Formats: sequence, C-alpha cells, structure tokens
Amino acid sequence: MGIRESVSYARSQVRSWLGDDHPAVDDAVLAVSELVTNAFRHSDARPYDFIGLTVTEAEGMIYVEVRDPGSAFSDPHIRQEPEVEDGRGLLIVREISQGWGIREHGRGLGRTVWCAIRAAPPSPDPSAVEPVFGSVGGRGPG
Repeated sequence: MGIRESVSYARSQVRSWLGDDHPAVDDAVLAVSELVTNAFRHSDARPYDFIGLTVTEAEGMIYVEVRDPGSAFSDPHIRQEPEVEDGRGLLIVREISQGWGIREHGRGLGRTVWCAIRAAPPSPDPSAVEPVFGSVGGRGPG
C-alpha cells in the first residue's frame, strides 16, 4: 500500500467505525489523516512495513494511536516556522485534541504517536466504557 491509499483507507475506516453522526467524527478523521501521513513520511517505514492504527472511545474521549517503525533521525515535533507550507500536522492535532504524545517502544521496536479528542461530555457513570472500534495495519514483519 502506498501513502495515499493507506491514509485514505484509514480515514474511511475511522468514519465507518464512529459513524457519520458521531459528534467528533470529523476531528477524529482529521487526526488520523495527519498521524498516519506522518507515520509514512517521517518514520523509517519501508513499503509494506506495519503502520498500526487503533481508535478507542472511553469516558467521553476518543483515543487515536498510530504505531510506526520509528526513526533513527527524527522525533515527532511541532514545527515552529510559521512560513512553511507543510509540516503542520502535529500543530493541527494539538489544536483539535485535549492532548497528544509519543511512546517510544525501544530501539528497533518503533513508536506510537497518540492523541485524545473530546467525544462528548463525560458520562456521569465512570464505569461506562465503550469498546475498541478496531484497528488497521499493513503487513507485519516477517
């Protein structure tokens, strides 16, 4: 799968999982688009490497996680140059989410970039947790 096809597929899967009437579907789809694009462009991913996407909803939040092979040369960061025409993906993610971050899994094990998007007002019942919507990914190593 190439970048364009994978990003498009990820967006359509998230829209399908959440449904068009979900109050946060547009923000979740935008975040997924930016994070999956970054995973392909800024990690050491080769064609057919695994890029994983997981979307969950719990306690009024949607959690988006994108796992990639990581990079020996760069870490995800928000660009500070206002005049650049690209490289604003994490700035967008920061603006539409309640938080975002990076989990490094160790040398050669990749990383996960995540964000949390408000889905709805918090439930009065703290035990009300929605199930995982699903995950998509390319062919794994091997």
